[in-house]
Amino acid sequence: MSAVVNFGCRLNLVEGEAMRRAALAAGRDNLVIVNTCAVTNAAVREARQTIRRLKREAPEREIIVTGCAAQIDPEAFAAMPEVARVLGNGEKMQPFGEGARVSVGDIFARPPAPSAVGSVENRTRVFLAIQNGCDHRCTFCIIPYGRGGSRSMPLKDVLAAVETCLEEGAREIVLTGVDLTAYGRDLEGAPSLGRLVKQILKAAPSLARLRLSSIDCIEADADLLGAMADEARLMPHLHLSLQSGDDLILKRMKRRHNRKDAIRFCAEIRRLRPDVVFGADLIAGFPTESEAMFKNTLRLVDDCGLTHLHVFPFSTRPGTPAAQMPQVAAPTIADRAKRLRQKGSAALARHLAAQVGKRLLLLTERGGIARAGDFTKVRVGSAVPGRLIEAEIVGHNGSILTAAP
Repeated sequence: MSAVVNFGCRLNLVEGEAMRRAALAAGRDNLVIVNTCAVTNAAVREARQTIRRLKREAPEREIIVTGCAAQIDPEAFAAMPEVARVLGNGEKMQPFGEGARVSVGDIFARPPAPSAVGSVENRTRVFLAIQNGCDHRCTFCIIPYGRGGSRSMPLKDVLAAVETCLEEGAREIVLTGVDLTAYGRDLEGAPSLGRLVKQILKAAPSLARLRLSSIDCIEADADLLGAMADEARLMPHLHLSLQSGDDLILKRMKRRHNRKDAIRFCAEIRRLRPDVVFGADLIAGFPTESEAMFKNTLRLVDDCGLTHLHVFPFSTRPGTPAAQMPQVAAPTIADRAKRLRQKGSAALARHLAAQVGKRLLLLTERGGIARAGDFTKVRVGSAVPGRLIEAEIVGHNGSILTAAP
């Protein structure tokens, strides 16, 4: 049986599932497809280590490498003796025919359309890629060079994909993309993400839950805010691409929001949807970041009321403007990332403690785990996956809630 090893974002999960199905349809049972990520040097290094390990464990299997790291630096993977073929992101959906050992096209000249295949997690949650690529140029980010410009799946195709996901048993669908709030700008009539959300919920009354993956707060449209306020099936959890809480660092990152924008957005969403929970991506140790600038990011956790943090120690990516800026010392970066994670752990613990004694509606997954509407994990013991159950919360261990037996 062919296998897919995915690194990085949820978009890779979706595309990995599409490749797995294509391999199955083609009768290729000797493949290992490594779907790489390029967001950090560590992600690239982990992919290379995994390729070597996979070949040691199964020398007879053919390894195909694709994804953002392969798109950006195909020569590095082609030089690995363990690798049979290297495919760019534009070529990754046709990996089983005859072709050159290295097939990586210009991602900006012919960017691939978003895949309509959902990726199933725990047979309950499905990630559906509705957008791909990015037109922005944040100074720390290499991903546009792996994904190309922004393009969106037409609304009618999204609705058809949602119907397919429901037919396959999905209870929850997560809309995902590289720059999700850019959805629709390249389509006729420029339908917004908020309009799409409303159309999905109207067209799919049997869909129990709809979620959004990471969004850019400054690009959220009025329809999206309206949907958060009025649509109970749009889950009260938003993960924000904030990156920093200091205005000068945000400017040097070439972000499109400032500190006040982030705080204002969170306050407005919380007014519209009091049960909302926010997650955020935050970078520690961006070039030129002083201790005072870093403390602005620490304070942002409280000022925005953030609960789930994804903390990234700054990682220099060759080819990005940030790589040419004055760098923060590695021990300082590590220390700041540790302090930011500790801040996040304390925020999560407070949120978990506040849930004890409540009765929550949960969607069960495999392994005795369920998710609350705000995406908090709950241990429920034995439960059939894909069921909506109501349970009383009796405790937590600092990272996960516990439901009454």
